[in-house]
Amino acid sequence: MRLLVRKLIVVLFSLAVAARLGAAPDAKPELLVFGAASLTESLEALGKAYTAQTGQPVVFSFGASSDLARQIEAGAPADVFFSADTAKMDIVEKAGLVRPSSRREFLSNVLVVVVPAKAATKIASANDLLPLSKIALADPAAVPAGVYTKKWLTGVGLWEKIEPKVVPTLDVRGALAAVESGAIPAAVVYRTDAAISKLVRIAYTVENGPEIQYSVAPVNSSKNPSDAAAFVEFLAGPAGREEFEKRGFLVKPGQS
Repeated sequence: MRLLVRKLIVVLFSLAVAARLGAAPDAKPELLVFGAASLTESLEALGKAYTAQTGQPVVFSFGASSDLARQIEAGAPADVFFSADTAKMDIVEKAGLVRPSSRREFLSNVLVVVVPAKAATKIASANDLLPLSKIALADPAAVPAGVYTKKWLTGVGLWEKIEPKVVPTLDVRGALAAVESGAIPAAVVYRTDAAISKLVRIAYTVENGPEIQYSVAPVNSSKNPSDAAAFVEFLAGPAGREEFEKRGFLVKPGQS
């Protein structure tokens, strides 16, 4: 009886090993996507949809586009880069790490001023930011959301007065978190960031602000170039556009 049990265990183990070895050659390698923090929920949802459709696993590293671009330049093994602006993609392109023809730029956003959900703060124009003690921004020296905000406030002649009040954060989600915690009375973030939080409310929507344009491309150094290119086309295709639009992004017709 014991001998029979041992033989059965050996057979089952052998079958398990054989099945694993047989499946390994067909398993697709993970795609690593570097994405701007503001894209977190959209890309995670699209990654799951793409995996369900193709069997291709997709993993993400989210952060400030400026930091992600530096990591790619330093040799980080990203397969796809999705920046919140074209400037960071331009840097990566000039370094020879993406091809101009592979870039897709179909996504935009809107800047908003958020305050704690229960705060009585009223902001009817950029001038109403002046009485605030502090304002959280994604680092205006490098991070797209902060750069866009600085351009907006410079355009209306208020940047020099507001700059001393600015509390820079690592990325746009950091600025959102600063208001959610109650530590900072207001922040300038994207409309899509405000939409994910119940702890803040939009006090002001920026009109006639700078053009916001995201950019996505496969990275030339990807070990899975065809898969990376296919995922970019999926993001720029009907399924991707529908998801981004549902999350509040502005989706431009066609592709650049």
